[in-house]
Amino acid sequence: MNAVRRGIFALALFLAVTGCAKQVISPDSAPTTGASVESAPSRNATAARLATRYLGAPYVWAGASPSGFDCSGLVMYAFHQVGVAVPHNAAQQFRLGVPVARDRLVPGDVVFFNQLRHNGIYLGDGRFVHATKPGGVKIARLDDEWFRTRWVGARRL
Repeated sequence: MNAVRRGIFALALFLAVTGCAKQVISPDSAPTTGASVESAPSRNATAARLATRYLGAPYVWAGASPSGFDCSGLVMYAFHQVGVAVPHNAAQQFRLGVPVARDRLVPGDVVFFNQLRHNGIYLGDGRFVHATKPGGVKIARLDDEWFRTRWVGARRL
């Protein structure tokens, strides 16, 4: 009987520990593209690629759809497509994930500027996609003067 109790305890402990490690995606935030749950780096890179599909979409204040985006709306929309729920606010998005040094950026990291009033998704090679007024969704370079001088940080979701 003692061995049975130890076995049940070990199974319960295993389920408790592994249950915490699982990624839970609610139906509201499930991938809408039919993609399977990916590793975070792959998933984030996919979000970055998806955001580039909307190059040329207009800037719309508080916009979060292909008919028009603001900066945090583009980030929210792209990450939602890969099953990650983020708020529609750059400052709130900055509280998520883990900080990333500028020289350690990988595609899919979220980059922040101008006292957390602007953000975008890093693409690699010093480039990121963002929604801006004027211009809508476009690609810019981190080393462009405006972005270089207003850099706040980056987060990996």
